[in-house]
Amino acid sequence: MATIGTQDLKQRIGRFRVLIIGRANAGKTTILQKVCNTTDQPEIYDTKGNKVRVMIHAIYASIADQLRRGNHVITNEMIFKSNPVFVFHDSCGFEAGSEDEFEDMKKFISERAHATKLEERIHAIWYCIPMDDPCRTFQRSEEKFFLECDTGRVPVVTIFTKFEAL
Repeated sequence: MATIGTQDLKQRIGRFRVLIIGRANAGKTTILQKVCNTTDQPEIYDTKGNKVRVMIHAIYASIADQLRRGNHVITNEMIFKSNPVFVFHDSCGFEAGSEDEFEDMKKFISERAHATKLEERIHAIWYCIPMDDPCRTFQRSEEKFFLECDTGRVPVVTIFTKFEAL
């Protein structure tokens, strides 16, 4: 059986695509910044490659925080300038129990896990579970994901965040 070299694999894939999932304030952005060795925010692109511009005025800061929290477009691509070889997709937090958000996430995973083009597939799913509230370690949303989502052959890595709080 022939093996594929690292450079050949990088060339075939192009960029490594990761879906990051977790509740609001689970530490998802912090993990992505650590992986990409930056403190900067990512640039966000829509499905057509157009940069999504987010303008926040001081007057609307609290409203903007509420809109940003858990209201991500899963198909948008987040790319950090410091490490553009990674493309991240952020699933909005569905801990609030929204069935529509959960179904959107399942559809995205199904489509991207079985995409015929390697560069369009998700290559990994990182599921962040915060450990700063021992009474709420696992919520129904996490159970539902692991019981109902067909990730195909895409590996799911569970990352326990805020572990120092325990």
